[in-house]
Amino acid sequence: MKYYIIAGEASGDLHASNLMKQIFQKDPNAEIRFWGGDLMQNTGGTLVKHYRELAFMGFAEVVKNLKTILGNIKFCKRDILNFKPDAIIFIDYPGFNMRIAKWAKPLGIPTHYYISPQIWAWKEGRIKAIKRDVDHMYVILPFEKDFYEVKHNYKVNFVGHPLIDAIHNRPNVDREKFLRDNNLDQRPIIALLPGSRKQEIEKMLSEMLSVVDDFKDYQFVIAGAPSQEFSFYQTFLKKEQVHFISNKTYDLLSVAHAALVTSGTATLETALFKVPEVVLYKTSNVSYQIAKRVINLKYISLVNLIMDQEIVKELIQEECSYKFIKEELSKILDVNNRKSMLKNYDLLEEKLGREGASAKTAEKIINSLVRN
Repeated sequence: MKYYIIAGEASGDLHASNLMKQIFQKDPNAEIRFWGGDLMQNTGGTLVKHYRELAFMGFAEVVKNLKTILGNIKFCKRDILNFKPDAIIFIDYPGFNMRIAKWAKPLGIPTHYYISPQIWAWKEGRIKAIKRDVDHMYVILPFEKDFYEVKHNYKVNFVGHPLIDAIHNRPNVDREKFLRDNNLDQRPIIALLPGSRKQEIEKMLSEMLSVVDDFKDYQFVIAGAPSQEFSFYQTFLKKEQVHFISNKTYDLLSVAHAALVTSGTATLETALFKVPEVVLYKTSNVSYQIAKRVINLKYISLVNLIMDQEIVKELIQEECSYKFIKEELSKILDVNNRKSMLKNYDLLEEKLGREGASAKTAEKIINSLVRN
């Protein structure tokens, strides 16, 4: 069968690549055409567009790049028509994907959504479009099932969180070899995860690096995004104890002592690697003021949202500054605070469910196509 997959960000690339592996395993004749990234490309199939061409951060940036976005939507529709897929699989990225779903549904192409848009956070009105345009929804957060089925009378499949698979199924990292291979010394590592988009990296890294001189007993390592060139990061590497490692975030987290993390999927990844963290978020004032008025959430990090309490400290906008970052980083380096956070991480993992999200989702997608 033929599958058309659309992922528009780094986290979507990861989850889609694992889903693709399962589809290829369960359907040996599968043909897959996709929008995504390096991980999907390494899995197989045909890459149409890389997500680095699609990622625009914040309201102001989206408006500024509207012509490009609309051009990509038009191109995607034409490409789908030429490919004639048996199913379209959307991976998060709702601004783009919901437009394609609305267009595809009347054409009779089965629509599958893996990793729900976060309509429980904002734009809850999108539920009408989801009910109308999405044939099958696969959710990965435990509270999403009740949100859809109880609150909105829309049946979904809770498949567990794919990060459990991605993290548990990877080989162990030899810490000493990792240090040698990356020219690191024996000091504890503080990992810096500034995000994957240029706009957010520029904002977040300067804040993260502001505290480096206050923690001389540690070495700071920037996790470089696969979508960005090394030259982009060079301006941030002026301090002696700051290092850079590209496209090895999981290896880095497996040996890290603590982390400063930009809000997003990385907050959950860091927690599942059992690394104490401080969550940071800063955007343009225009984007922040708009977001503050439309987003209805107590927390911005997935860790706190899933646990429904503050497990990790969130420093947002004005609080995302030298003074507060220094203060909160000092706290998570304290032995007692670390123990408490790690205990909560164990409870978080229990809540997320068992392994096998990618396999379950692939099986459900293929079975639905066979039945039809």
